Amino acid sequence: MLSRLFCVFACIMCLGSAFAQKKLAENMHFKKLANGLEVLVVVDRTVPLVTIEMACRNGSFTETNEFNGLSHLYEHLFFKANKDYPDFESLNGRMNDLDINSNATTREEVVNYFFTLPAANLKAGLSLMNSSIRYPKFIKEDMALENEVVNAEFTRHESSPIFALMEANSRHMWGSNYSRKNVIGSHEVILSATPAKMDSIKNKYYWPNNSVLVIAGDVKVDDAFGYVDYIFSGWKPSKVDPFVKWPIPEFKPLTKNDYYLVESNKSPVPYMLFSWHGPDTRNDIPATYAADVFSFIVNQNGSKMKQALINSGLAQEADVNYYTQKYTGPISLMVSPNPAKVKECYDEVLKQISLWANEDYLSDLQIERAKRLLSIEQVERREVTSDYAHLLSFWWASASIDYYTHYEEEVNKVTRKDLLDYVRKYIKDKPYCAGLMMDNASMKTVKPETFFKSTN
Repeated sequence: MLSRLFCVFACIMCLGSAFAQKKLAENMHFKKLANGLEVLVVVDRTVPLVTIEMACRNGSFTETNEFNGLSHLYEHLFFKANKDYPDFESLNGRMNDLDINSNATTREEVVNYFFTLPAANLKAGLSLMNSSIRYPKFIKEDMALENEVVNAEFTRHESSPIFALMEANSRHMWGSNYSRKNVIGSHEVILSATPAKMDSIKNKYYWPNNSVLVIAGDVKVDDAFGYVDYIFSGWKPSKVDPFVKWPIPEFKPLTKNDYYLVESNKSPVPYMLFSWHGPDTRNDIPATYAADVFSFIVNQNGSKMKQALINSGLAQEADVNYYTQKYTGPISLMVSPNPAKVKECYDEVLKQISLWANEDYLSDLQIERAKRLLSIEQVERREVTSDYAHLLSFWWASASIDYYTHYEEEVNKVTRKDLLDYVRKYIKDKPYCAGLMMDNASMKTVKPETFFKSTN
């Protein structure tokens, strides 16, 4: 992942203690409750604020077609009502009393809920998080409202100029398991959601031994762990591993180049998108670091790819991305070709991809510079404590905390051979999906069907 953003700790427990503890960095502390809840405390006394973040291994990767989008809907309902606050007004009133700024996000492999509030209100904030995570109430009237809110969010998502291309790409890349990578979901599923479906999600995935609690900010470590023990130790763990009982299916590998055309009048400029199945954190962790370094290099203005596509006038944009995931991380190359030179741009894109595995495509200077700048980028990402909490929960779910805390060290170990091995294993002469999106008029004049197709 361009490291915007993974469970070594699952096995760390001390006999005879309610917690197991491991110190990760000077300001970071880890403990694990007897019920399996993993807890990270990050001390940052810059401002008298604290972020409380609860994250669960849930998201679109757990969703069949019938549930596609309901992890996202569940996220919205989290802030509506629970056993201790029976309606939105009472819950919202309590948040106002505690000066809480709240939000949540849903991704493919994690859902996280977070409060940022004055450090003096930490214990009360943890109590409120406990009420919401353990005792949600799915009220039909709340759901009717939130169904429409989430559906409207979906509609805004669809209005993006590149939505049609991204949607088509996802269906070609993931096939019958498309729902597992489709976070936003399905209109029909969202609008027809019931309290019973929400309860089934809770009963599968919302357990302490499938969650992490991050407390980051102006806190005393012993006080924070003491509050957590007092408030959350009574949360009973799941008796089953949800990913054993309801296993995530493997994505079927691409077997041939898969070309498709998308006609859309929402974008005045054309876009090309090439996508490959890349490494994941279950099977090839070293390649995920190489992927980040490679993407960073070719995205720099001085790279051979940028010179061949942008400086030459063949394209307006050209960017490579790798998204780190536990279940098949995608590699993508998005290009916005010069509308007057679409075929020439396409030919040059194929040429550049074919050159990526050449020994001299990347210079020593580019490799060392990329590693240094990636390390600096990670330091910058840790400067805002609330954002740091989000990063920790993301990596906890999609790899491990250990993966993230050793990221800079591992990136600095990447060699030219590692980069070449990555390209040759996942990109060079490997099947890919290729989409071209243009408006109706351009389709008629450019006639992409005559050249934008597989020659295999």
